[in-house]
Amino acid sequence: MSRADARGAAARDGAMIEALTATHWPEVERIYAAGIATGHATFESEPPSWEGFDAGKLAGHRLVAVEAGRVLGWAAVSPVSARCVYAGVVEHSVYVAPEARGRGVGRLLLDALIASTEHADIWTIQSGIFPENTASLALHRAAGFRVVGTRERVGRMTYGPLAGRWRDVVFIERRSDTIGT
Repeated sequence: MSRADARGAAARDGAMIEALTATHWPEVERIYAAGIATGHATFESEPPSWEGFDAGKLAGHRLVAVEAGRVLGWAAVSPVSARCVYAGVVEHSVYVAPEARGRGVGRLLLDALIASTEHADIWTIQSGIFPENTASLALHRAAGFRVVGTRERVGRMTYGPLAGRWRDVVFIERRSDTIGT
């Protein structure tokens, strides 16, 4: 077993997936803020309130990875449109706590998210990732996502050391092999 496989196995053996609830919010918010602080996770400048998060994410597809009572990461989806033709398409986010990165937590969350969305007849999961976030791009590629294209200079950063800088976003998606075919 390779070192990478051992890390993934350790995360899978020690971490459990649970539904993300308000009880988890303080740790989820901390992990979200840590991702924002990197400047390479989102255009958002701060995490939303629990109420904002709760209203924007689909309840059946909000997950946390928990080990020994501590949240290691989270994943959630939002609908891409209110139009009924897009009912099977969602945009997702996945964030891993800095201290848990490289342990397979992101893959554990993505695998669980894929299972939950397919169970609900969702056929496409999509997202945008900054090109500098190479770890996230590699994680998603390993989980079956493909690069659709790069949206060049699609948004301008409003915070941190990259404030005012136009950013590219790599658009990715994962299409189900069984749902929507």
